[in-house]
This record gives sequence, C-alpha cells and structure tokens, in this order.
Amino acid sequence: MFILRDLLRALQAPFSDSRLGRERAHWFAFTLLAVIVPFTSSMTSNLLRSLQTLFGLDLNSRRFYTFMASNKLPWDRLWMVLWKQIPDPAVEGRLLVAPDDSINNKTGRKIFGCSFFHDHTAKLNQPTYPWSQNIVSIGLLKMIKGRWCCLPLAFRFYFMKKDIEAQSLTAKIAGVPVTFRSKMAQAVVMLCSVAEQFSQLPVLVVTDSWFGNDGLLRPLNASAYAFELLSRLRANVTLYDLPPQASIRQRGRPRKYGTRLGSASELAASRKTQAKMRSVFLYGKQREVLAYDEVVMLKNLRCPVRLVWVFRKTRRVAFFSTGLTLSAQQVIE
Repeated sequence: MFILRDLLRALQAPFSDSRLGRERAHWFAFTLLAVIVPFTSSMTSNLLRSLQTLFGLDLNSRRFYTFMASNKLPWDRLWMVLWKQIPDPAVEGRLLVAPDDSINNKTGRKIFGCSFFHDHTAKLNQPTYPWSQNIVSIGLLKMIKGRWCCLPLAFRFYFMKKDIEAQSLTAKIAGVPVTFRSKMAQAVVMLCSVAEQFSQLPVLVVTDSWFGNDGLLRPLNASAYAFELLSRLRANVTLYDLPPQASIRQRGRPRKYGTRLGSASELAASRKTQAKMRSVFLYGKQREVLAYDEVVMLKNLRCPVRLVWVFRKTRRVAFFSTGLTLSAQQVIE
C-alpha cells in the first residue's frame, strides 16, 4: 500500500496547480484505484459507478466522461514519472520494447481522435470500418511469473490525413487541427523518448511484420541511441547470402549482397531438413522446438540479420533480428 501511495502521489505532480488541474489530479488518482479494484471492468460507466459507490466521490457523469476523453491530460510528463518508477526494466542487459497499434470502438460522435478506421480483425458480424480511436502504443516486455507481459510505456492517437485536411472536429485540440504523423513516425518518437530515459541500455524493438521493416529501422538508426530490431519475416521477402570478401585486385566497389537464396517460402522446405531440436523456455516451461538459424542479408533492411526458422507439425514461422549476438533460443523466446 505504501508503494501505491508513493506512486499515486508522484503521478499527481505533473498536473497544474490551478483549481481544474488539482481536480484532474484528484480524479486521475482515484480512477487508477478504480481500475486496480479486481471486480471493476475498464468500461467508463463501470469506473464511474465504482468511484461513486466504493470511494464516495460526488461526480457528475457528464464531467467525468469529458475528463476521460480529455486531450489536455499531461500524458508525456505522466509517462516520464512512470518510467522512473520501474525498478529493473532490462532483460539480459537489453530493454525489450514492443510497438503496436489497436482500435478502441466508441459511440459518441464528438470524442477526440475518433474516425472510421479499418479493423483488419473484424469478424463476419462486425463492421469493417467501426467508429473508433486508433492508438499507437509501445510497451515494455518483462517476464512475470514465467509469462511474458507487455507493460504500457506510452501511446499516441493516430489521425488520418484526410480527417485533418477536412477540419474534422475530432482531429482538433483547442480548435486547432493536429499535425499529421504516420504510425511509424509516432512509434519512432516514443521509442527515442524511452531510449533517452534509459540511455545506458541498448533497446531491442520487438514488432510484428507490419512494423518490422526499413520504415521503422532507418529513422531509429539515424537517432543517437542504440536500437536493434526483432520481428517476424514476411513469406515473400527475398533473402541473399552474405557478400563475398573482395579480392585485393578487384576493380570497382565491393558487392553489398551475395548470392540470391530465394524467398522465405521457397527456402522453408530445404531449411527444415537441416533443423535441430532446441530447448527453449515457452509458456512457463522448457519445451523442445524444431528450429534452424543462419545469418543472411535482407535487401529491404540493407543489413545482415540472424534468421530463425521454427517448424511445427504443419506450419512454419520465420523470425529475424538485426542483433547478430542474439542466439536462436533468445529470438524464439
């Protein structure tokens, strides 16, 4: 309880000293307590009911809904406070950070950040373009009680360029349209902020295949911090061997890529015959996994990577990492 008290006090500090700022800080702390209560879901209506019933706060529902959808909360300063409270963020000497995006369905037509975003996970009975918020977030990967957990570190609202140009009401802050930034650019800004806070640690960015490309890696490499990328490999990516060593009398510039090996799907069958069983820690216990690893060149990243194939009974998956010091077991785990 003392840890929770100290944390909530620290999270109230970034709010302003005005009457409205103190009120927001008060509500923010009690809302976090309501989220922690085990029988309270994260729906805003249930949070309001919990604040009124459990904590005895006299809250006007309209004002509380406005507070929950407010675009004036000092999130950047709040995240900075939270990062400083993490006692041991590293995993084997690295900071493991995962960027991703998600949508949050809404019903109110004046909620900040809302638009008709495409939902690629929609089922047959769900709308393909629901009215929702698109949130780009990053999280810290940590092993807790034998399972990987993703602890939120920062987030940004994504706005489509057409909504900003159309002067949409939900794409404005204090009546001024927001500045357009792609999802990749938002992820880079958040990752660099975290790397600046933990400047003594290299950052391993763990992504899905959508984020795992040169659009994310190139601006990260251009920054002043050390980043490595771990991602799933697309099946149609072409692989190349490492470039041969240039001879002393060779004319012209040295080759950047070696022999063309083929696409990931073309190489899968030949790599399975060379795979070996490896013991890795997955889902809470040691398991035997059929895997094969090699160092190849990816033309879309313009750099060598460690490629790890994992074979199941009927399926296969390939991962790659720009950190060549990572072992196959570490990449799989």
